[in-house]
Amino acid sequence: MANKEHVFSCPIGGTLAVFAGRWKPEILWHLKKGPMRFNQLLREIGGVSQKMLTQQLRELQRDGLIIRTQYEQIPPKVEYTATELTKSLEPIFKLLTKWGVKHDKEVHAAQKKYDSYN
Repeated sequence: MANKEHVFSCPIGGTLAVFAGRWKPEILWHLKKGPMRFNQLLREIGGVSQKMLTQQLRELQRDGLIIRTQYEQIPPKVEYTATELTKSLEPIFKLLTKWGVKHDKEVHAAQKKYDSYN
């Protein structure tokens, strides 16, 4: 079966698809500090499996948000670096952070209320 590209009904959906996901925002958050190796990211991001981290890194690389640099040495060394495209997301990340801080209590209260009924 051929893969059909999803056409989003609004521009926000396409934008979020690039950097949203369970681990992508955290990966990008840590890489904004500078290049990191796989195991560094694994330690920094609690709870992510090696398999999932690998998958998310590949997707971010495919979408042009990170660069994977492999150094030909023994032992092998691979670093991941945020691209200029990722750096252009910084204002969006700042707004998301501001929104999260401002509305954290409201969201948790709504979740708690919902969970108590279900």
